[in-house]
Amino acid sequence: QVQLVESGGGLVQAGDSLRLSCTASGRTFGGYTMGWFRQAPGKEREFVAAISWSGSMTSYDDSVKGRFIISRDNAKSTVSLQMNLLKPEDTAVYYCAAVTRWSWHQDPGRMDYWGKGTLVTVSS
Repeated sequence: QVQLVESGGGLVQAGDSLRLSCTASGRTFGGYTMGWFRQAPGKEREFVAAISWSGSMTSYDDSVKGRFIISRDNAKSTVSLQMNLLKPEDTAVYYCAAVTRWSWHQDPGRMDYWGKGTLVTVSS
């Protein structure tokens, strides 16, 4: 069992930056691919970014590519999402998730563990 707790959400203006963090506890953190997903009101949960267990591979949705950066620190059992040049359409609840297989990293239905989410609101 892995417990995930997100932090760092808040209200910012368009163009600002925000850094989300996710801290894991429980089973070995290093064995999991970690991802960030988001869900806006009335919309389905969607993939944002992912990082492999070693950190050697990263993946981003096209909507955030070039603006968001995912990173992890296995020694501290944390994964972070640096969000730059935020847009109003980035407004959503952001969730941290863990999955055993890299090949599943974009599919929310495949995640093994989820955090409870942190709200990011970007005003125009």
